[in-house]
Amino acid sequence: MTTTANRRLSTSAYDFINEPYLLSLLERRSDPGEVREVIAKSLAKEPLTVEETAVLLGISSPELWEEVFQAARQLKRDVYGNRIVLFAPLYIGSECTNDCLYCAFRRSNREVVRRTLTPEDIEAQVQQLLDRGHKRLILVFGEHPTYSPTFIAECVRRVYAVRRPKANIRRVNINAAPMDHEGFAEIKAAGIGTYQIFQETYHHETYAKVHPRNTRKGDYLWRLDALSRAMEAGCDDVGIGALFGLYDWRFEVLGLVSHAWHLQKHYNVGPHTISFPRLRPAAGVKLDETYRVSDEDFKRLIAVLRLAVPYTGLILTAREPAWLRQEVMEFGVSQIDAGSRIEVGGYTEAGDAQVLEREQFELGDLRPLDEVIRQLLVDGYIPSFCTACYRLGRTGEHFMEFAIPGFIQRFCTPNALTTLMEYLVDYASPETRAAGMKLIESELAKLPDGPRKNALIERLRLIQETDQRDLYF
Repeated sequence: MTTTANRRLSTSAYDFINEPYLLSLLERRSDPGEVREVIAKSLAKEPLTVEETAVLLGISSPELWEEVFQAARQLKRDVYGNRIVLFAPLYIGSECTNDCLYCAFRRSNREVVRRTLTPEDIEAQVQQLLDRGHKRLILVFGEHPTYSPTFIAECVRRVYAVRRPKANIRRVNINAAPMDHEGFAEIKAAGIGTYQIFQETYHHETYAKVHPRNTRKGDYLWRLDALSRAMEAGCDDVGIGALFGLYDWRFEVLGLVSHAWHLQKHYNVGPHTISFPRLRPAAGVKLDETYRVSDEDFKRLIAVLRLAVPYTGLILTAREPAWLRQEVMEFGVSQIDAGSRIEVGGYTEAGDAQVLEREQFELGDLRPLDEVIRQLLVDGYIPSFCTACYRLGRTGEHFMEFAIPGFIQRFCTPNALTTLMEYLVDYASPETRAAGMKLIESELAKLPDGPRKNALIERLRLIQETDQRDLYF
């Protein structure tokens, strides 16, 4: 195996996870006064330090936890309003050289079906996704020589090239292996949005236990440093994440916050998104339940992350059941996937039931996109497919310049409404269309009168009455 010693790391490369210190922070209990001071700082939209985050994790009182939830609800409304961004995963291949103990795609698993989509397969999958109303995808790859930077870049260009009447994919994100600088630059040049890499666990002993040393993923520092290299290669939007259930959830939260601060310190911008999936059953996998995260603790970790990183998008995937996703959107989550299939080729071949031997893990929410959107509308959210910021350069540091003062709301609500109108006109069921038109009318009534509102009303009319699409501010 190639080791970190003979691979070029970033200029900021070092193991910044001070494990003894993080564990020491988790040993103390927090008093109400300091908890409320931390909450007040977060409500002022200031990111929390690792130490301040640990204060929230040290709460033992149910009453104080309720104050955390209430603060997270308020901060979510203040920063993101009532928008929920929607996307879909597209699994390109299940070949993998790693042997992660929790993953169905690990190389030693004989139960899983191996497959890599051909260019024609990709086009068929994207056509299906477009016909259902999707505009944003994340392409998912195993770690394998087949999935080189050139291959990934070609897949991205193939996705963007697919066209349907009045529809195309407007943003492609990536979940793939760590690359060197040149690899990240090549993939970025294909026009990707966010490059997402999960550390899985920040706890060193656990990381070594679940990622055998004779694999590329067994190199802790190479993976920890990956998104720093991505930043240096020009990827100004990156996503971090941890797989909750491998180790103590509180430690993983501190690891994520440490990682966010490292990127902020060295590259002047933190991660664009944070993901926090829980372990799920998978074909050929025997899960260790030692650190299983309960539903209540899962809600707590989401609320703490919301308060710790006010301007970072929090992604909740369809691993979780529908009822839980519905509940936690209120106090933290800003992005979800919907209508998801994670079998390779699943959008055209899988049918209604899951095919476990073709999946990386089992999903908890199999509702179709239209049903998810209708529930969001009923709950008072604006489902958004907006990609305007990425195409207008409002990313990385520039995104923060807009977001921190709150100016982003001038763009986000109008753009969310235009993309919602596109969905209602082109794809929605009658029930969803009725709920959506009612919500649009309600949102328009909230906007102050003026040129911007008039321009939005005109764009909504054009979408309804003509073939014009992709009208954004």
